[in-house]
Amino acid sequence: MTVYESDLPGVGKKYEIELEDGERLVVVTHNTGKREVFLKPEADADSDKLFELSDRLARTVGTILEGAYFQPVQTERVETLLTEGTYIEWYSVASDGELAGQTIGDARIREVTGVSIIAIQRDDEVITSPTPETRIEVGDTLVVVGDREDCREFEKLLGSSDER
Repeated sequence: MTVYESDLPGVGKKYEIELEDGERLVVVTHNTGKREVFLKPEADADSDKLFELSDRLARTVGTILEGAYFQPVQTERVETLLTEGTYIEWYSVASDGELAGQTIGDARIREVTGVSIIAIQRDDEVITSPTPETRIEVGDTLVVVGDREDCREFEKLLGSSDER
């Protein structure tokens, strides 16, 4: 699969992705954040617009397609490789862990383990960009970013694995 990228002055960027059957998927990312998706039956043909997405919706659809939004395989720990050596991982907070009931700042998570908490899922709510004042509760799912060793250190603060 080949991806062609080109600048669209005053508009944004265009990406053409070669599909297996000779068709091309075309994604235009506007400077405003809007995305338009087209399908071309072949490289030199005109394209047909399939749909348009706002920036926010495009990012949500992108995380779903990437697998970061939902992992279809049941595992005890979910991880996504962000860049070489940097991971995003999801962890549940156990009742016997050191973190339950503490704020992020009081727990000094970044100083102690090296990871950063980038989101917290609590029941049906997702707390994006939690602050040092955000309290960690039993049952929360913490989304953290860090390297492999930092994530291992972080796991030690979570409590028993039978609650994860």
